Amino acid sequence: QVQLVESGGGLVQAGGSLRLSCAASGRPFSNYAMGWFRQALGKEREFVAANNWSGTNTYYADSVKGRFTISRDNAKNTVYLQMNSLKPEDTAVYYCAAGQVVSKLSSRYNYWGQGTEVTVSS
Repeated sequence: QVQLVESGGGLVQAGGSLRLSCAASGRPFSNYAMGWFRQALGKEREFVAANNWSGTNTYYADSVKGRFTISRDNAKNTVYLQMNSLKPEDTAVYYCAAGQVVSKLSSRYNYWGQGTEVTVSS
């Protein structure tokens, strides 16, 4: 089992920045690919970003490419999502997830955090 706890969400104005963190405990963090997903009110959960166990391979949704950066610190068992140039359409609950292989598909991830809410005001 892997337990994931997100933090860092909040209210920010359009154009601002936030950094989300996801702390993992349980099985060795470096065994897992990590992903960030988000779900806006009334919408389906969507892929945001992911990286492999070493952080050398990263993937982004087109909607966040160039604005968001995923990174990880395996020594701290933590994955981050740096979000810059935030837009109102980035408003959502953001979830981190752990899986055996890096993927844009939520179904490939076995463990999920409880989510952290991000609200971007215009």
